Amino acid sequence: MRATLRWAHSDLRTHRGEALFLVLATAGIVASLLLATALFGYATNPWQRVFTEARGAHVWLHTDRAADTGKLAALDGVQSVAGPYPTASATVAVRGTRASVELRGTVEQPDVGRPLLTAGHWLDADDPDGVVLESRLARALLAQPGDTLTLPGTPRTLTVLGIADSPERRYRPGEQPGLVWAPPDAVPDPGGQVIGLRLTDPGETDYAVQRAVTVLGAGAIGQVSTWEQARAEAQGDNRLLGQVLGLFGLGALLAAGLAVHGAIGTRIRGHLRDISVLKAIGFTPGQVVRVFLLQHLAYALLGAVAAAGLTQVLGSRVPGRLGDALGVWQGLPGHTVALFAVPACVVLFIGATTGLAAWRAGRVPPVPVPRPAAAQGGGLSGVARGVLGLRVFRVPVPVRLRGRGDRGAGEPGVRTTTAPGTPAPTKPDAPGHGDAGLSGGGGSDGPGAGEVDGPSRAEARSPGSRGAGTGRRGAAGEWASGARELEVRVPPALVLGWHKAFARRPRSFATVARLTLPLLLIVVAMSAWTTIDRFHDRPEQIGLPTALTVRAEAGSGTAGTRALLERDPGVAAAYPGVEVAALVPGQTATIALRGLGTREDPYPYALAEGRRAHGPDEAVAGQGLLDLLEVGVGDWVRMTVGDRPQILHIVGRSIEPENAGRVISTSLDTLRENDPRLEPALYQLRLHAGADADEVAGRLAEAGQGRLDVHAVANPADGLSPLRPVVLGLIAVLALVGLIELLTAIGGTVRESERDLLALKAIGLSPRQITGITVTATGCTALAAVLLAAALGLPLAHWLIDAQGASSGIGAGIAQAPSPVLMVLVGAAAVLGAAALAAVPSARAARHRLADTLSAVA
Repeated sequence: MRATLRWAHSDLRTHRGEALFLVLATAGIVASLLLATALFGYATNPWQRVFTEARGAHVWLHTDRAADTGKLAALDGVQSVAGPYPTASATVAVRGTRASVELRGTVEQPDVGRPLLTAGHWLDADDPDGVVLESRLARALLAQPGDTLTLPGTPRTLTVLGIADSPERRYRPGEQPGLVWAPPDAVPDPGGQVIGLRLTDPGETDYAVQRAVTVLGAGAIGQVSTWEQARAEAQGDNRLLGQVLGLFGLGALLAAGLAVHGAIGTRIRGHLRDISVLKAIGFTPGQVVRVFLLQHLAYALLGAVAAAGLTQVLGSRVPGRLGDALGVWQGLPGHTVALFAVPACVVLFIGATTGLAAWRAGRVPPVPVPRPAAAQGGGLSGVARGVLGLRVFRVPVPVRLRGRGDRGAGEPGVRTTTAPGTPAPTKPDAPGHGDAGLSGGGGSDGPGAGEVDGPSRAEARSPGSRGAGTGRRGAAGEWASGARELEVRVPPALVLGWHKAFARRPRSFATVARLTLPLLLIVVAMSAWTTIDRFHDRPEQIGLPTALTVRAEAGSGTAGTRALLERDPGVAAAYPGVEVAALVPGQTATIALRGLGTREDPYPYALAEGRRAHGPDEAVAGQGLLDLLEVGVGDWVRMTVGDRPQILHIVGRSIEPENAGRVISTSLDTLRENDPRLEPALYQLRLHAGADADEVAGRLAEAGQGRLDVHAVANPADGLSPLRPVVLGLIAVLALVGLIELLTAIGGTVRESERDLLALKAIGLSPRQITGITVTATGCTALAAVLLAAALGLPLAHWLIDAQGASSGIGAGIAQAPSPVLMVLVGAAAVLGAAALAAVPSARAARHRLADTLSAVA
């Protein structure tokens, strides 16, 4: 055991850098997986906790006031009901911030769907104007208990008594109104009612909705919302962050395992003599395996413990959403199990890959068996030998020639020839006596690639010649004109380096594959980054052509409101529209039916398939709606708005970031054909380039004198801002894994070069050229990995991002590949960095003493 520890300690001192990188890479992988676990828990458990404690309803039905909702309690599968409660739509404001809300009249806290108070107290019968706000609405309004809410356009005011959590659908400005619980007297003119159904089997939600619509009648149903929609909205971007971290964490773990496997295999090939000596002095194969296994398990364990400890200590101190997720996750029941299970799985995986490679070390015989020369990689192929002597180009160079006593322009190692059509100079006093100093004879190639040869023997024997550059014989200081040509050939270091990189095909391909994996994941991470940038910089390409949504009070006048909006200097266009809830075929859910723009001024939808809706009854739909109805572009769909059927022809698929893609859009003119009394209820504003949305919203709110409710259009990328530092951290972890593999490849190439050092010196290569062979081999390996990562990574990233978009309802077509310039810069940095890393150890090996070289060969 003592000898084992001493050998492991000696090996650690020799490979300190590799050990450090392995520890850091393991720590990064464990941290990524722990953060992914925390985000998954944060995305699911808070809403699940609220839903369980509140005994949330699985279905909420908004109906008209005449609907007999008492029949719903007798339906099969309904365990209990909440309500019915009278409701009214309103707009509240506090300190200049406005929000659309649903006033829900109730007296006592209900048993089903009970709001969970987080601040203040519940409604008081002695305070008819007291209300309780849903927590997300309160955060949007920056409201606290005791604040006074105004209802624009009316003299009424409401007092905030408390703030409560609710498992219902959350408030989203311009899309989903916030929830306000109020006494029935505070809802004097209700526009409808709402009832909640808690089911015995949540899996039968669609069937329960269908039965409820059948009992009440489709014309009585205004909107249907389910617990699944509320859960999906609550999980939102946190689940996506968890998926990204989990995917890249597992990919980095696989890359790290392969890198460790390759590193041990390379070290075994380089330490065959040491392993044989260990066996000769009494080490068993099991002890040799344990040396490598325990050593790398210690590295992995150190990195895993460091990551787990750092995650536990920092916790909620991490800024942003990651800190919130860690704080909530640390309070969950399964936190302790995950904190130990994730690092343990990482260490076991690295131990498994280490054991497979270390098993080969246990099979090394005590007496090394010399490998045949052919096993070293074989000789040069015919193509390589042909390239070695290949002339790249000739360059004619004019020279000025000196007289006797001085050497000419030619130097040893430079091939010179007379340029075609250039006469040889002659002596003025001896016509016909030609000087062969600039003869046109070719010569044999010298040993150095990239160099050109010295003068031929004929030239050296020419009368009066002084090297290749002697022009004519005469007095010193006399000059004459001449010309010569330089020949440039392929350097041998380039050819031999390329041959070394790919001569051993199985081993070379394995090295390229291990280096490709982290680079491929880096390409995917870069694609995710550029896709987020696309959401921010070019929102019109992902379904957000407008920046502001304006809702006007009833009776404001369509023409006057639109003229008021378009008069603002920052507004490029104002598209009138209306959005209503519609029952889908089968009456199991409601979708959003939108009529935006007119046929003369159509709304600029971002289309991924098909064409725009121009004709009557034509519409475009989001991916979520197509999946819900199981239809495609070209199909006809029927839906019900109140008691009116609406039949539309889907001619295109639009990118819809709202309402999980469950949106079908047509022109306002098409909806008016079915209901001529329909008036615009909202306006989508497209701004001029460079216009500030906040400033425009402020001017419009002031010009509307309280009659306009202006909101910024929500961008899905706003919730993905924490993904940027996550992507940077993942790229750093993957770069560490790639660096480990690169150092392993460089070490193996340098050790193989030591065996070839005597032969390379014997054929006349200088230490600089020998260094160039190793550098070229490393650069070729890195270049092959970069090209393969780009060829595989870009399609993979496109598929992953579009698959995520399709599953979220936004739809495919949102992926954005990195720019070619960025890809070239990253690839060049990887190749040049690899060559730079290989330069120092290869230069040191090329200058080894003869005794060291003989020892390496032995």
